[in-house]
Amino acid sequence: MRFNTAIAAMMEFVNGVYKWDTRPRAALEPFVLLLSPYAPHIAEELWQRLGGRQQQQEQEQQQQQRRGSLAYEPWPQHDEALLVVDTVKLPVQVNGKMRGTVEVGVDAPEADALAAGLELNTVRKFTDGKEIKKVIYVAGKILNVIVGK
Repeated sequence: MRFNTAIAAMMEFVNGVYKWDTRPRAALEPFVLLLSPYAPHIAEELWQRLGGRQQQQEQEQQQQQRRGSLAYEPWPQHDEALLVVDTVKLPVQVNGKMRGTVEVGVDAPEADALAAGLELNTVRKFTDGKEIKKVIYVAGKILNVIVGK
C-alpha cells in the first residue's frame, strides 16, 4: 500500500515522455492502463482521447461496445528482458566524501571501477600526488578511495 512509490514512478515516466520527439501509442496505452487504478476518471478521459485500443480481429469487433471503456481492457504484461540492468551509477568517494559518480557495468571488477573513478576531475583533484592507502569497492554499490595527506 505504498501509493507514493507507484505515483513517483509514473511521474518519472511522464517527465521522460516530455523529452521524446514522438509519443508512440505503444508506450502511452499501457501507461494509461497503469494509471487507471490511481486516477480512474482522468485515465478514462485519456483512454478516450487515445481512441481506445485499435480493433484488429473480427472477434474484437464483436466486443466493440464492451471494449470502448478502459475498465474492460486487459492488464499489460511485463517483459522480463526489459528489467535487466547492465550498468549502474557508482558513487565515488575520496576519504568518505562523495566526489562524483561513474557509470560502470553491474559486475565490473575493482580495477575497472577504480580506473573510471580516478578519471573524474573531481576525484583527481583530491588524489593527484597522494598515495592511495586503501580502496573499498562494493560491486554495484560504492567505490571509496582512501588517500594519505
